Amino acid sequence: MSTIGIIANPASGKDIRRLVSHATVVDNNEKINIVKRIILAAQGAGVKSVVIMPDTFLIGYKASEALKSSKELKISVEILDMIVKGSVEDTILAARLMEENKVQCIIALGGDGTSRAVAKSITTTPLISISTGTNNVYPEMLEGTVVGIAAAAVSTRTSNLGQSCRRDKRIEIYKDGRMLDIALVDCVISKQTYIGSRAIWDPEDIQRVIVSRANPASIGFSTIVGVKKIIGEDDDFGASINVNAGEFQLVAPIAAGTMKKIRVDEPLIHPLGEIFSMPMDYKGIMALDGERELPFKKGDVFEFKITRDGPYRVNIKKTIESAQLNGFFNR
Repeated sequence: MSTIGIIANPASGKDIRRLVSHATVVDNNEKINIVKRIILAAQGAGVKSVVIMPDTFLIGYKASEALKSSKELKISVEILDMIVKGSVEDTILAARLMEENKVQCIIALGGDGTSRAVAKSITTTPLISISTGTNNVYPEMLEGTVVGIAAAAVSTRTSNLGQSCRRDKRIEIYKDGRMLDIALVDCVISKQTYIGSRAIWDPEDIQRVIVSRANPASIGFSTIVGVKKIIGEDDDFGASINVNAGEFQLVAPIAAGTMKKIRVDEPLIHPLGEIFSMPMDYKGIMALDGERELPFKKGDVFEFKITRDGPYRVNIKKTIESAQLNGFFNR
């Protein structure tokens, strides 16, 4: 039976970057509307059931109840049976439960941090990431109806997954031989020593940025590399760059409506699979895809590796085009 999973993060788009920049805000009521459009499109395209992560705003519950009340819902919609903590752990657990229950496609509504949380749990389940956060390098601005169609094409195996899905890159962080965490887009190493609001927004304390991808047309700290060196999703390498040091004075779009002058040196290219170490000569914290996650102390030594072991991501356009060629829309 074709089943899709939906993870809608009620906290996405509400961090400090929204307050100190001019970021677009997608409120939780609009997330409910997006979820409704995904469900209806998936239903119309042949999906038989939908599984949704529970959350503190009841996004999945409100969406499904509204569709039941309007008598538009014809398929099974289930809210996962799990304890809600109101933290990123909800997303990590929900993604793991969905993959264990053989959901054929997961849709995540949020920013880079939400996609990273999903990626920590899944290994083979195709992922669609919809941008509803503050920093959105990894997720895309997508219409819920189109997402529902693509998820249906994936879950019914009507599209050629080998052509329409791709394994993404990720940054792996190790200490003492043990992998501590991952980032999908960037790892920002800062002299800031507290987690606080979690999101880093001030570049003055940043010492180094490691990226799996970088483009000046994005928003966020990966653009510090992107304005000097473009690294595509298909390139078999990433890069790192020293910040607030070096001979180049650049301007980068580090947040919505925010261009900052930043001094950097030449980016170092890191081929996939290369292990590079970094001894810390100061106390600080690492932000992974914009979220402060890993505090460290002076003398700690970390190892980093960029691999293509990230999520199996759905290319919306290729998926729907492949499905069309295979008669997906014929009735």
